Amino acid sequence: MAKDMTLLWGSGSSPCWRIQIMLEEKQLKGCNQKLLSFEKMEHKSQEVLDVNLRGQLPAFKCGKHILNESYAACFFLENQYKSQGTKLIPDSPDAQALMYQRMFETFTFSQKIADVIYYNYLVPEGERHDSAVQRNREALTTELKLWEGYLKKTDCCLAGKEFTLADVLVYPGVAYLFYCGLCRERYPALAKYYDGLKDRPSIKATWPPTWQGAPAQDVLKTI
Repeated sequence: MAKDMTLLWGSGSSPCWRIQIMLEEKQLKGCNQKLLSFEKMEHKSQEVLDVNLRGQLPAFKCGKHILNESYAACFFLENQYKSQGTKLIPDSPDAQALMYQRMFETFTFSQKIADVIYYNYLVPEGERHDSAVQRNREALTTELKLWEGYLKKTDCCLAGKEFTLADVLVYPGVAYLFYCGLCRERYPALAKYYDGLKDRPSIKATWPPTWQGAPAQDVLKTI
């Protein structure tokens, strides 16, 4: 069923990981997946450009459809394979509303994470300022406290007891926080959420290979 699907992906990329989790949850076996190296600039290869004109990963083709945005790909797969695998959009209006709210809040969450982690990469050396670094760190701290509050009010998943599209789309970013050294003691609700889903089959099967046995990062340990 998934033999007409091709996913070009990079290890540690949250957008790539989302689609991989989605394929597992919908039991779409046989997708042609190819791991590419960011370090070797393989995401700028012609193979990728033929699918994703931006030269970015993921590059995902599902039959004749190209879906390089992870949110678009996940929604498409859920709608096309509603009756297969895990049902990822709940019937309850309350759960649906919460799911959609948390999903789309992730854009702000992800941007604040990137502003801290990739500041030196994104800002030329001569344009960097300690005041900007501090502002970014304070903004991320505020955002993390917001998500701590959210997760203290939920069960094991973001929209209640059931694993939904919100978890498919948000979990990779939360996992990345802890990979980058986020303090578990300072953010216990986030840590509980991270630990609670870490061994879910779809997540465990797609865990980023470059994280396996990798030394602990510390870029977020003081946030």
